[in-house]
Amino acid sequence: MTLTRRTLIGAAVAGTAAPLAGTSAVAAPTRKAVRPPALRPGDRVRVVAPAGVPDARLDRGIAILESFGLVVERGAHLYDRYGYLAGTDEARLADLNAAFTDPGVRGVFAARGGYGTQRILDGLDLAAVRRDPRVFVGFSDLTPLIGRLWRGARLVSFYGPMVNWTDARTGPVEIESLRSALTTTAPIVLTRDPAEPSAAVEVPGTATGTLLGGNLTMLQASIGTPDLPNLRGAILVFEDVDEAPYSYDRMLTHLRRAGILKHLAGVAVGQFTNATGTAGQWTAAQAVQDRLGDLGVPVLGGLRIGHGNGQLTVPFGTRATLDTAAGTLTVAAGVVDGSRALGG
Repeated sequence: MTLTRRTLIGAAVAGTAAPLAGTSAVAAPTRKAVRPPALRPGDRVRVVAPAGVPDARLDRGIAILESFGLVVERGAHLYDRYGYLAGTDEARLADLNAAFTDPGVRGVFAARGGYGTQRILDGLDLAAVRRDPRVFVGFSDLTPLIGRLWRGARLVSFYGPMVNWTDARTGPVEIESLRSALTTTAPIVLTRDPAEPSAAVEVPGTATGTLLGGNLTMLQASIGTPDLPNLRGAILVFEDVDEAPYSYDRMLTHLRRAGILKHLAGVAVGQFTNATGTAGQWTAAQAVQDRLGDLGVPVLGGLRIGHGNGQLTVPFGTRATLDTAAGTLTVAAGVVDGSRALGG
């Protein structure tokens, strides 16, 4: 059998005995969202690798963070290797918890995705996160960590590029998107890009709700765990990479049958990256349109969120408004001015 992210995730899911339900077994906190303090020049930030092994591109990402005036530290086990993982579970968890417990560290950045984050989440020190919230940035395989930070601490996190940086995919516009999201309190406005394959997905209307979601594969793999957010009244964002059209159908069907999509306010569709199909059959956009078109909520595709070129940064956990006529997703800032985190 070829070893892929999907086979790895499938094996992990098969090995757990979590209950299948629209909401996970651990009740979500009822307190308000917590927005961490904006990053400022001179702040210390830490790069950690909860999933796959970073490579030479890491230096470019660190240089970009330093260009923001940040003091970048490397996790103690950042360059470890353990099979396809960036070190043993114990080492990766130690780095993650150290980054969230060191009072001088104001931001935590994931080095790269791949696979492995789920393996360590049950050991995350959520009490430390609640005590002293700080910025977290990651995407793809980091989706369960973003969900756990939301479920366990109501921390607003950022779905954006990781430190293993590729300039051909994320250039000056995307660097500024990341910088602005982490250092200013300006609203973030994403506009539908007609060149994106997902731009063909649309159900007209407007909606307002808390922006939540992430990588579709990882959202499906989080069903029955404490990592999947309660999406009642939310605007769901999803994207994926290297998935065929039928895979989008299968994953969305699973979410529907589990009751997870029943009470959404709307759906914002990110990038379908390398979504190769069969000639004469549905494209990924057509498959997704078929699965979302009868939910009775507005759906806007064509947003540059995900694995494709031009990836932009958005906070998860703040209020957002989706407007299909304008082709926009407007998201409230994910950080606050000052040295203390703010709820609300």
